[in-house]
This record gives sequence, structure tokens and C-alpha cells, in this order.
Amino acid sequence: MTYRKNSETQGARTRGRPPGPEAPEPTLSTDVRMWKVSKVRSKRAPYQLRWTVAGKVKTASFSTVTLADSRRSELWQAMRRGEAFDSESGLPESELRAEVEKAKADARPDPNWWEFSREYMAVRWRTAAAKTREGLADSLATAALAMAGEGAPAPGEVRRAMRWGIVPAHQGEEPPELLKKACAWLAENSLPLSAMKNSGVSEDVHYRLAYKLDGKLAAKETYKRRRRSFNAAMAFAIQCGYLDENPVAELERPVTAQQDPIDPRILMNPAQAREFLTAVSYVGSVHRNRGRRLVAFFGCILYAAMRPAEVVALRLSDCYLPETGWGTLTLRVTRPVSGKKWTDTGERHDKRGLKMRDPEADRPVPIPPELVAMLLAHLKEFGTAPDGRVFHNERGGLVGSTSYYRVWVEARQYAFPPHKFHSPLAEKPYTGRAFCITQWLRAGLAIAEVARRAGTSPEVIDRHYAGLIDNSEEEDNEKIEKAMGWDRVQVG
Repeated sequence: MTYRKNSETQGARTRGRPPGPEAPEPTLSTDVRMWKVSKVRSKRAPYQLRWTVAGKVKTASFSTVTLADSRRSELWQAMRRGEAFDSESGLPESELRAEVEKAKADARPDPNWWEFSREYMAVRWRTAAAKTREGLADSLATAALAMAGEGAPAPGEVRRAMRWGIVPAHQGEEPPELLKKACAWLAENSLPLSAMKNSGVSEDVHYRLAYKLDGKLAAKETYKRRRRSFNAAMAFAIQCGYLDENPVAELERPVTAQQDPIDPRILMNPAQAREFLTAVSYVGSVHRNRGRRLVAFFGCILYAAMRPAEVVALRLSDCYLPETGWGTLTLRVTRPVSGKKWTDTGERHDKRGLKMRDPEADRPVPIPPELVAMLLAHLKEFGTAPDGRVFHNERGGLVGSTSYYRVWVEARQYAFPPHKFHSPLAEKPYTGRAFCITQWLRAGLAIAEVARRAGTSPEVIDRHYAGLIDNSEEEDNEKIEKAMGWDRVQVG
């Protein structure tokens, strides 16, 4: 609604509006009187509304009687609610507050996506693990595809430029030659945060979080990780006063089906696991014993459900290896591969506490005699690294993910017949962990104990692994009969 005010009211409103924190406090009064709309000699605004606040006359002129009556009704309703009016501007208190909020909103900083992402990463960098930093960068770079603006470079270039530009150490540096154009574009043309208030922009951001560059739906875990990271960034934006709310908070993932359990085709059986470890020992036997160095390494994954990053960090002091019987590995450290630019040390491997645990927490894992024997044989042949690590390369350094992955792939060729080699069976080292967890469940261990040994939650075990336990219906029925005492009762 628009209306025209005479010079007196216009000046009063200008003097009474509090443009910011330095504006004077308004003088409020409930002594308000109002007259009916009257007609004056004016071709442009012949209808006039008059009212007084604390004895001061205020007027407003309108082009039609409808507009004048509507404004009079607004002021009358404020009077009936008992609102105080500002004696300078003549406005009711509710309108004064609205104008103050508008003035604050107009003065609010509104960085573009490039600037905000760099600011946010600089704050989070100090306390985040290397893998967390990489995840945050992936989420921000993915959202940048929707926030790059019209005429942006190709999506792949945008992602690479964002992932380079938001690393705090790169601020002030010249981008690599291949990224200069994309970095310059994003710095100049990225949409401001306020653009996400537009539903079209926020929906596009959400779409990007849920899909890959080729338009295919991303894995559910990928979406969940991106969404968590994006939500954390939006919480920071709200804290800084850039936004009032998370623009994608109410948007749901396009596909809501529950994640399927582990594909049973990836699982070895116990005989295949033994054959596989034997095959590992033959890999690279002529070239620096590549395979023999990793037999016990893969044994820790297959028989103790350790994550590869936990095996890399295993130290002799963490091992209890008796000559006979079961031993124990007390896990305390993990060395995940994150990439040099994400770690504080500039090395590819970060050094962290255990996943899903407090930094000082440990996780004792009982290990069977077979694995104890493997570890003792490994230590006898290769010894430990200078810092006490059980597994190391020829130079005493960390075992790289590329190195053990290559050995794993070569060993599959020796261990499995062609039709199994070309199947999903044991495609990558992490599937050995699934084999171990499944065997523990089949042995009858409680889900909570399996989760404790594996270093995860019972919910994850139930959701991903419990469905793999098949062909046990007859055994389960016998357990029920024994528990109920029916095995001692002749039925019939």
C-alpha cells in the first residue's frame, strides 16, 4: 500500500525513524486522538488524515479515500491494542519496531558464497580433523555449483576452484594457472547468501547436495555427510547474522528409501579368507616382499574387523601376543589418508583418535590364535618401524593406501577363479571388515558386543550386517526350543 504524506508528516517520520543503534530513543505516548478523513484542496492527494500524539498534530494525504480509510483503520487498531505512539513520527510502537528491524536487515553484511566459504573454513580449520576438513570442502564446493551465478565455468572447474580456494593456507596466493579463471569468476560473481532466501536457489543447492556431477543420485551416506556439513555452515551463517534460518532445513532428500544392507556377494567364506591370505604372501615375492609384508595387515582386517587406517597406526605396545591362545589388540590411534593440503603436518596421513570415540579412548579387541601367529611371524621377519609401528614400508614409513590396495587386487587374481575374480567378491580391503563382522554375528555374539569390538554402533550393525545372517533358521529354532524347555518334552 502506498500513500502520499504532506511535508510535515514526511519530515516527522524521517526524524522519528531509528536507522541504527545510534538513533535516539523515541518519545512514546498513549495520548493519541484521531479525526475522520477530510477532503482538502489538492489535485494529487485530496484526502487527508489527521491525528495527534501528545498534542502534536500529524497528517498524511492520500490520492483516494480508500487508501485514507485503510490507513486510518491501521492506526485505529493500534490504538485499540493500547500501543504507544512516537510523538515525533506519529507511528505506533509496532511499526517503529518493524522499521528498526528493516534498518538492521538493510545494514546486515551479505557476503557472496566464495567469501563466506573461505571465512567459514578459516574458523573451522583449527579444530577439525583432516577428513572433516575434506568433507566440509566437498559440501561447500558442491553447493557452489548452485551459487556460482549465471555464466559460471564448467561444474568440474567450479568444484576444483572452490576446493583450492577455501584452504586457509592458499589465501593470498595466486591460484594455479588452470584454476585462475574459475577462482576469479567465483570471487566476483558468486551469489550472496541472501540469494538462498529464493526458493529456486535453495532447492538447487539441495539438489546439488543429493546428486553427482553426472546427474546420478549420490549415495545416501554421501548426501548425509554433505547435508551435515552444509547445515553446520548455515548454523555459522546464522550465528554471524548473515541469515535468519537455514534455507534448506525443510527440504527432504529426493529418495527416502532406507539404505540396503551390505551386498552379500562381497563376502568371502572362511575357506576363501584363508586362501586369500595365502595368495597375499605370493604377491611381489620377487620384488621387495610386497605381499608378505601385508599378510598380517590384511589378517587384522579379516579377523579383528579393524579399519585399514587403524591397522596402519597399530604399534607393538598396543599388542598382547601370547605364544598360545587368544591375544588382544588395544587400539588407540588411527591414521586416515586425507591428502597433504588437509592435514596440519603436510603429510598424506592424519593422526587422530579412534572413530566415534573420545580422543583419549581406546578399544580392546580380542584376536584369535591364527592372527596372533600371523603378527608374531610378521614381527620376526620385518620388525617394527622406528616409532614402534607394526606395519611399515621398506623405508620404515607409513603403509600407503595405494600400496595395500594394489596388493589386495593382485591377491584376488591368485585366490579366486576367473568368474569369482570378475564378481564383487572382496573387491576392496574394507570388505574384509564386513566378513569379520558377519562371522562374529554368525558365531552368536550379541550385536552390542560386535559393535564394541568393531568400533561402531549397534544400530549400524543391525542396519547393515544383521540381514546377512541367513541359513540359521533351524539353529535359531533349536535355541528357542531349548530356552523354552520344549526339547525335553515329547510333543504329540
